[in-house]
Amino acid sequence: MNANLSKQHAPKQISTKQHTPKQKRVAAIHDISGFGRCSLTVALPIISAAGIECSVVPTALLSTHTGGLEGFTYRDLTDDILPIANHWQGLGLGFDALYSGFLGSFRQVEIVSEFIDRFRTEDNLVMVDPVMADNGALYKTFSSDFPKEMRKLCKKADLIVPNMTEAALITEETYITGPYSEDYIAANLKKLASLGSKLVVLTGVHFDNEAIGAAAYDSATGRVDYAMASRLPGFYPGTGDVFGSVLLAVLLQGQSLAKAIGIAVDFVASSISRTYEAGTDSRFGINFEAGLGALANMGQ
Repeated sequence: MNANLSKQHAPKQISTKQHTPKQKRVAAIHDISGFGRCSLTVALPIISAAGIECSVVPTALLSTHTGGLEGFTYRDLTDDILPIANHWQGLGLGFDALYSGFLGSFRQVEIVSEFIDRFRTEDNLVMVDPVMADNGALYKTFSSDFPKEMRKLCKKADLIVPNMTEAALITEETYITGPYSEDYIAANLKKLASLGSKLVVLTGVHFDNEAIGAAAYDSATGRVDYAMASRLPGFYPGTGDVFGSVLLAVLLQGQSLAKAIGIAVDFVASSISRTYEAGTDSRFGINFEAGLGALANMGQ
């Protein structure tokens, strides 16, 4: 073959440097379960599916999650958190968001607080999901004074995502089962924001027994938004982690808080629906995996 002809017909190298935006990166600080859909087991695939790099800080390793499953193994990784932070700082890593979930002890809360101080910038988003209670009760693994410690961490956040039980514990109010009024939810959102976070999302919000969802408050604008979906029977562990991970991913895609809670509620509702229809044991969590393919475009 003629060398000049070969060169002439060789494919051109197309540069995409000007058209490819910088990939965003999240540091997710959660425990991880080998089986069961919660914490890092959902945060990593959901955030990654949205086109966002997810760097993980495992706080503990469990054989399964603890929601209705007995005999699980547990390995505490508290002593590894700050060495991970040290190494990352040595590499000069930065993050567009810091995302903490279930923290199993006072010491872990203190360490995560330090982690936030080290990696916080003027531009990144600090999101704290104060996982510690549900259905009106503190998880059995926590002492009664744990909410006060979690409250301190919430004060450092730009966005907090408690459920109705956690909100009552953080604000030291009496838990009410609902249904709720919009005035009651709005008052709770503002009380939570007064702790210091600019944005607040409440989950487990319902105004009747037919639908359940989330409410969001932006303290800068005073705007309150709601997103609801039909309620299905059963209790599914890990739905809060799925919700929070989708919420964060969509926010980092550049969408508004109102749109983000709508997408997150719809994603969780569809995941519960396909799990319920398949007759899957609810203790195993929800089938969020089947919805990952569409997640990258959900914020468009």
